[in-house]
Amino acid sequence: PFWLKQFGLETCEADYVVVPFTRQAVAAMAAHGMPAPQAQQVVNTPATVNVLIIVGKSDCPVYEADLSSAGTREDSPHLDQFVIHAALDMIEDQVWTTNSMFLRVVDKFNDFHVSGYCTAGHVRFMLLHKVRNEEAIRGFFSELHDLYIKAMMSPFCLPGSRIESPVFDSKVRAAAAKHFRR
Repeated sequence: PFWLKQFGLETCEADYVVVPFTRQAVAAMAAHGMPAPQAQQVVNTPATVNVLIIVGKSDCPVYEADLSSAGTREDSPHLDQFVIHAALDMIEDQVWTTNSMFLRVVDKFNDFHVSGYCTAGHVRFMLLHKVRNEEAIRGFFSELHDLYIKAMMSPFCLPGSRIESPVFDSKVRAAAAKHFRR
């Protein structure tokens, strides 16, 4: 096409080309009957932070997933690991004070909350989040516990080893989408 030469291109094999629309380019397009390009505004929406870590009985991470929504984050993703790691001690203290597996919010850091869940085998589920919705988190942890038990019953998974199953990962993400409605 005629406009390729204006940008120093002789031929184009791609389905589309991203070009800067200068006044000359827009005028050339209008001269050939092409509509003027429309600018698209990019909106930076804040991300909903939900980071899940399953910690085994020996304090080794078994599974990690960033279940956050798309968008911009004001903080570093590395901060998530520090906050969750610091909350491990709080879970250890709180496990012995309640009969419930769901421990609610066990730690806070700035506007982050860490909710915990401890199974009968002392495997800890930890969720770092900003929005406090205990019923949704309780439902998510309950479904996650069922998924975890099914994964551990697999003959291909050793207790205490990392869960690498893509099926488990997709089911966890589907449960998060269902309970947290991004």
